[in-house]
Amino acid sequence: MAFDYQLRETTSNSHVPEVDFSHCSEMAPYLDEPIAMYVGAPGKHGYLRLGFEMDPRGKSILRDLDRRAPLIVQQALYFDKEMPEMPCVYILSSGGPNVEGDRYQQDITLRKDSYAFISTGAATKLAEMERNYSGMVQNITLEENTYLEYMPEPIYPCKHTRYISDTDITIDQTSTLFYSEIYMAGRKYYNEGELYEYDILSVCSHAKRPDGTPLFREKFIIDPKNINPRQLGIMGDFDVFANVIVITPKEHADAIYAATDAFINREEKLAAGITHLPNNAGLLFKVIGMEPGPVKKIVREFLSKVRRQVKGKPLPEEFPWR
Repeated sequence: MAFDYQLRETTSNSHVPEVDFSHCSEMAPYLDEPIAMYVGAPGKHGYLRLGFEMDPRGKSILRDLDRRAPLIVQQALYFDKEMPEMPCVYILSSGGPNVEGDRYQQDITLRKDSYAFISTGAATKLAEMERNYSGMVQNITLEENTYLEYMPEPIYPCKHTRYISDTDITIDQTSTLFYSEIYMAGRKYYNEGELYEYDILSVCSHAKRPDGTPLFREKFIIDPKNINPRQLGIMGDFDVFANVIVITPKEHADAIYAATDAFINREEKLAAGITHLPNNAGLLFKVIGMEPGPVKKIVREFLSKVRRQVKGKPLPEEFPWR
């Protein structure tokens, strides 16, 4: 593992963008100001900027880093034995779970020819909330001939969680993005369980080309009080949901699609499906299951197919402690 000392880092004087979802109608019932600390107070307005580029030696490095508590990134590591030249970055939080009134923004940029792997240090817990909500904005930009694997650990919504996220992707037609999210139904083994007892999850992802040409937009709102997720055609009896977006050139998308089978395994209670994104943007892959481990394993197997197709190398085995 190595650290590249050419990093440009700022942590104190940079501007932190304002994150505001009050215009989203689904959040209208949850706009009351928190009693303890106001929305976006110091320690509740996390900001992270990651900028990757190729250095003169031909090595992909984390060149720019701007962080604001509670979001933390310390350094890029190089531990992937199949792609030892790829920087691997883990996003940490110094504040524990996301609580009411938290606002986060993450800006991730890969400049021409660079590549990276990004994950989180642990699962993200969305704490029980009485007022307001927690919100996350992500801006992901991939310039020409870049490659990004973004695979955070699962998200656990507690009882009465309110959470909204918006991921805005700008990607060159020569680049590849693997973007995954895994959502739990709640704290399954807490007391007698808290499955689908959160208030609302609103998740939106959309992408465009650098010239502004739109590629797709996907948004799902889970509101268990009004629509029961246990219905057939939504989640049924399943407790874990993985949503995977792969934006890649058409020749790669076609090959990955042909190598990936949709399935339902009733014995192990796992299922997966795959479809094409519009405008030849890439693929949409979804997995449902009962526990996060098996679902994550399927997502990693799919990522390995993507990496083999695009980079000619497989994904290494997961660390035993992950």
